[in-house]
Amino acid sequence: MVAKFDLTDDSVVVIIGTGAGGGVLANELAQKGVKVVALEAGGRYLPEDYINDEWESFTQLAWLDARTTSGSWRVAKDFAGLPAWIVKAVGGTTTHWAGASIRFQDHEWKALTNYGKVEGANLLDWPIDAAEMAPWYEKAETKLGVTRTGDRAGLPGNNNFKVFEKGAKALGYKEVHTGRMAINSSDYDNRMACQQTGFCFQGCKWGAKWSAAYTDIPNGEATGNLEVRERAHVARILHNDAGKVTGVEYFDKDGNLQFQAARIVAVAGNSFESPRLLLNSASSMFPNGLANSSDQVGRNYMRHTTGSVYAIFDKPVRMWRGTTMAGIVQDEARHDPSRGFVGGYELETLSLGLPFMAAFLNPGAWGRGFTTALDHYENMAGMWIVGEDMPQATNRVTLSDTTDQYGLKVANVHFDDHPNDIAMRNHAYKQGVAIYEAVGATRAFPTPPYPSTHNLGTNRMSEKPEDGVVNKWGQTHDIANLFISDGSQFTTGAAENPTLTIVALAIRQADHIAREMSAGNI
Repeated sequence: MVAKFDLTDDSVVVIIGTGAGGGVLANELAQKGVKVVALEAGGRYLPEDYINDEWESFTQLAWLDARTTSGSWRVAKDFAGLPAWIVKAVGGTTTHWAGASIRFQDHEWKALTNYGKVEGANLLDWPIDAAEMAPWYEKAETKLGVTRTGDRAGLPGNNNFKVFEKGAKALGYKEVHTGRMAINSSDYDNRMACQQTGFCFQGCKWGAKWSAAYTDIPNGEATGNLEVRERAHVARILHNDAGKVTGVEYFDKDGNLQFQAARIVAVAGNSFESPRLLLNSASSMFPNGLANSSDQVGRNYMRHTTGSVYAIFDKPVRMWRGTTMAGIVQDEARHDPSRGFVGGYELETLSLGLPFMAAFLNPGAWGRGFTTALDHYENMAGMWIVGEDMPQATNRVTLSDTTDQYGLKVANVHFDDHPNDIAMRNHAYKQGVAIYEAVGATRAFPTPPYPSTHNLGTNRMSEKPEDGVVNKWGQTHDIANLFISDGSQFTTGAAENPTLTIVALAIRQADHIAREMSAGNI
């Protein structure tokens, strides 16, 4: 029996967004007997609805509402209205993610201490560390069924991986394997093993890849404590004269404005929508937006230092066959400033389908070099760079003058690369090209960053209220019953794909919220 809660029920926890943060938090709280209303701007799609066609799937799943961009980053020029590729659907971007599930390294929790002050960067230590997170990581890995952890075997390597592995080992890299992936290598948690179809970004039609859409959300609903309202676009969070939040206004599927009362509100709308919502919720008591006494809401946006390297060989690779991102080189993820930058990066296998290749390879470059590359698509191998980018106060989400279909101001995303990001990307390009040349590539070429799904920061965690937006539990410094539950709470970005850490933080946050509720503290 799926729960249905009254709009005036002020005992519920309202969670905005149902992805890696919100979807997991909703289930974890529901399992503990807490009543939850989860509001999701998108619709509900399950494996039978996913489409193994890049453009059609993109139209089905992507968040295509208006956004604006500014700054010198390449994305502002090539994809001005699409600074990121995130999902608008129940399950959020866990539908689209590749499945890479890697823990932060110990040193990455304390970037300011370990890297020292970096000019132009706004580095800060997390108020938590590896030892505190270890048990939560283990819970997250068990939930997701992460390969190469516990007794779960790794995935097999496809051709794209075999080329990548051979080149990496020829260069002397040691940490090379098919990765720690939230994709079943054998049946697990009532989900089948990976069938190697290759459409990991389009929603896994087999359910082999973990997604909140068909694990945590239905599990939470089965308790009778979770109600998910789809196509519910949240407009603002309201508060009382004491400064506590009282609930949220949202537009329902028919475009009518509704109000859902709440005991606690948790925001999990990704690093653009979460700060946008806090800023759009400004009031006479909070003129600069909710939880923004520090002027940190929206600041320190990070997207990982990314880019790709593709190579052409004299024989077919057919990189699109098999798991999209099951292949990693981790040797460069260390902190080693002798390379000319702080922090490190991962290299991960990546293949894009031909339609996306044409759009994302090098937008606007319809010259001969570009078209001949596409002609050799069958003989192509590809990899992606994921590196720790520097938080900068000026890289930020603000409200644009543009409004969306509901008349709400949209997010403007401003980003400039830090010199550390550029140095890291250039090093990674060089190493990526060298990997492919070591196995006889006839041509290897770096491609510029495209819209990322790794959106971090903008509501960062900090020990001191003046340095960030939330404390070590994701609870806003300013408002005790308002929480942030997504990647926007990241203090720094680390080199690793962020989903595992978002899930681990959500499990930990649920434990904290349930405990504080029963103690009567919130």
